[in-house]
Amino acid sequence: MSIQRTALNPDIWLIEIDGRLDQDQAPLLENELTQLIQEAQYHLIVDLTQVHYINSAGLRCLVGTWRKAKEHGGNLWLTGLNDRLSEVVGFDKVFQIYPTVSAAQEALPQKGGPEA
Repeated sequence: MSIQRTALNPDIWLIEIDGRLDQDQAPLLENELTQLIQEAQYHLIVDLTQVHYINSAGLRCLVGTWRKAKEHGGNLWLTGLNDRLSEVVGFDKVFQIYPTVSAAQEALPQKGGPEA
């Protein structure tokens, strides 16, 4: 799995993941997301376009970061879920989901990120 993070502006970060998000790889993503939270970056867009498999460890990682971001007035939004990932129970109950990074950016309010 590879992870790339890019500042879209000073307040919003894009995290692009390529590969499987399972019990072996989730700790790598969790470390990356935790580092952003520790750097007071609470508005995160996670692009899952290149992810074809997520298990419960991957979901826990995303939900845990979402909770931390929300505690600080931020959020974690998902983009690029394929049909198989869209069927994962609970994604749409927790996260705001956009088909593309561009769609998420278009939904951004003036400051911060897509509405919480």
